[in-house]
Amino acid sequence: MPQITPFIPQRITVHLGPPNSDAENVTVSFVDYVKNVASSEIYPTWEESALRANILAIVSFALNRVYTEFYRSRGYDFDITNSTAYDQFFVNGRSYFTNVAQLVDELFNDYLRRPGFVEPLAAKFCNGTTATCEGLSQWGSQNLAQQGYNSIQILNSYYGNVEVVTDAPIQGITSSYPGIPLRRGFSGPSVVIVQSELNRISQNYPAIPKISPVDGIFGAQTEAAVRKFQEIFNLTADGIVGPATWYALVRYYNAVTSLSELRSQGQRYYSISWLNTNPLSQGDRGIRVEHLQYMLSILAAYIPQIPDLTIDGIFGPATREAVVAAQQWLGLPQTGVVNDETWDEIYNQFSGIENTSLRDPENFPYTSAVIGQNSPRARFSRTSTMTQFPGSDLRVGNQDPVRQEVIR
Repeated sequence: MPQITPFIPQRITVHLGPPNSDAENVTVSFVDYVKNVASSEIYPTWEESALRANILAIVSFALNRVYTEFYRSRGYDFDITNSTAYDQFFVNGRSYFTNVAQLVDELFNDYLRRPGFVEPLAAKFCNGTTATCEGLSQWGSQNLAQQGYNSIQILNSYYGNVEVVTDAPIQGITSSYPGIPLRRGFSGPSVVIVQSELNRISQNYPAIPKISPVDGIFGAQTEAAVRKFQEIFNLTADGIVGPATWYALVRYYNAVTSLSELRSQGQRYYSISWLNTNPLSQGDRGIRVEHLQYMLSILAAYIPQIPDLTIDGIFGPATREAVVAAQQWLGLPQTGVVNDETWDEIYNQFSGIENTSLRDPENFPYTSAVIGQNSPRARFSRTSTMTQFPGSDLRVGNQDPVRQEVIR
């Protein structure tokens, strides 16, 4: 998905009927939406752990609709419906149960996700009596609560292994479309998104040529893949990613990865803290190595002395060679080991390229949103977040890591 980190929308627009119906849209604050749905779906007399489990499911399902742009990518002007055949029960103008509203005030910016996945869980549910489904049983959750289950145990009973993200950031809903058509000659993270989505969609539609490497540069390979995608899905085959093609990519990427389903293939997310960490050296593996390799690969495109390398998460001889070359170019001791000083210098060079060449406020919204705060850029130099599309290279943004903990 195009967004790098799920957020809690300040407001949400609800269609008061099935998607294709000529019904009214109402826009309400997200917290009032959750209070409304919770007061419409569950009983205030239930055990608190059952209420908590159901509220978290309600929040997560709504956030999944927002995050995946489920309706917006289909051309609708709303985020969710009140039809229980598609979404959650919302009764416009209803009052709220006091205890339910108090719990929602505590939980509305918490949500569920699978460990290692970024997207909010599409936490489907049903009442468990007149209707059953793959997700949570509302009456079943109350039965488990009466047996002494806490909220996370109830949720794990129905959804399998899930975790609760707490205190997610709050902001207004914004379109993922970068604001200008992407075409040959463009570069930056928005192009990485297009390339990654095309590569994943091509697994299901092999006629779409693979793009290798995923480098954020809109060249001949990317243009050819865009044209073929447009031909297959009856879009104007001009090789340009305007709004129609962008949202078609979003829609089909969601479809092939099942991001809007309980059995999602998942979008990978990594929150990496570089505070109080050990240096990186040859033999290390993992996400921090991938992040280092990504930045070095960007530097290599601009600094001839730094060799290009593969982003594979393995700190082998090639990565060490690139680190040594970067250290030499930066005037640092040529140890091949990435300590705090080397990391910060590499990051500073990367951020300079990103700031001047790879982004503008439209094409690189992830870092610009953070830089726009009244904080020195260096504050973010060792705390970064990156998202990886399944089977693709990385895209990087800078965010304060979202705190995770288990809800009682």
